[in-house]
Amino acid sequence: MHHHLILRVTTKLLVGTIILFAFYVQFHGDYSPGGGFQAGVIMAVAFIIYGIVFSLAKVQQVFPPWLVHKLLALGVLIYAGTGIVSLFTGYHFLDYSALSPLHPVHGQHYGILLVEAGVGITVTGVMVAIYYAFAARAPIKDEDW
Repeated sequence: MHHHLILRVTTKLLVGTIILFAFYVQFHGDYSPGGGFQAGVIMAVAFIIYGIVFSLAKVQQVFPPWLVHKLLALGVLIYAGTGIVSLFTGYHFLDYSALSPLHPVHGQHYGILLVEAGVGITVTGVMVAIYYAFAARAPIKDEDW
């Protein structure tokens, strides 16, 4: 089981760095290219690489499928909930000024952060769920071709 030791050690070092970079892209997306979608894909890559190197079973211990499915719903709820809060306070759907009526500029920042967080969480969940679905399939035999 000690084969590919360098690959395993390097992966353990990179996964944390990749997750940290995903958070940077998530929260710096207001000021430079990036945001929820890009950060979600980068975050998912950390778990996918871990799964490729260590196995599907190991990555599912770290990031269980039930949690992935909950994150899918949570991200959509955060995104839609931001818009629904706007509606209930008398503003248009996703009018971020509703989040801070006395300081609409602050509301814009809060709204962007919430919506981008929802997108990032959803994209991470979707990408990891797709990886889990493909990695769990039985391999195709040569005779099946």
